[in-house]
Amino acid sequence: MSNVEEKLAKSLTAETTELIPYLPYLLQDLWELGSGPKGIKELVLKNISISENTKILDLACGKGAVSIQLAKAFGCKVKGIDILPEFIDYARKKAEEYSIQNLCEFKVEDINQSVINEEDYDIVILGAVGDVLGNTAETLSKLKRTVKKGGYIFIDDAYSLDGSNERYLSREQWNIVFRDAGVALVDEKIIDDSELEEINKYNQDCIIARANELKKANPEKAEIFEGYIRSQQAECDELEGDITGVTWLLQVI
Repeated sequence: MSNVEEKLAKSLTAETTELIPYLPYLLQDLWELGSGPKGIKELVLKNISISENTKILDLACGKGAVSIQLAKAFGCKVKGIDILPEFIDYARKKAEEYSIQNLCEFKVEDINQSVINEEDYDIVILGAVGDVLGNTAETLSKLKRTVKKGGYIFIDDAYSLDGSNERYLSREQWNIVFRDAGVALVDEKIIDDSELEEINKYNQDCIIARANELKKANPEKAEIFEGYIRSQQAECDELEGDITGVTWLLQVI
């Protein structure tokens, strides 16, 4: 399996790349994957002057929830990119359902290639995709290439409250990374605990149900699906513990 596939699996908390072909089935009941459209819309309304001429790039867009809801709310043009064809097909159908297919373009592509090809956007959005684009500093450097000077970057991630968690930076460490990357922290949206618990429960219930269906159909791969359930639950427990989920709004200096 390629390095891209390994990073994709890791970003979706899959323990093995063998799970990748089954991800569309496991996640078929979920539209909002990665960044939360509601929080991003709130941050846009509060901080950014947006019009029909605004160009937005949504990297690792999943099934297009953020792209579609921003285009619908603001009448702007959005390009969503994801590596899974099934997700992009779903996003295109959703855009037609919302009657905004003229505003949304969806493309199947590795976002490592996208950050080389795409440029001159007003806003770029990247959901929580781990190290798909490299470490945090490398990720910000690549995202900066896609936006105009003075443009905005949305990152959906999390920080450790006391800095003791090996997987997540502390808030202080994030601020250092932002400074060194040449971006300014404009605003943020902290995920409400009760809302997070509700989302996690719904998502996990859906995933468990689909995983159980796959176990029946593919008993020889049962451990792969069980592993996914465990890894998803572990991430939920972590986010509901000493980790704070946040959407950062950054501006390129």
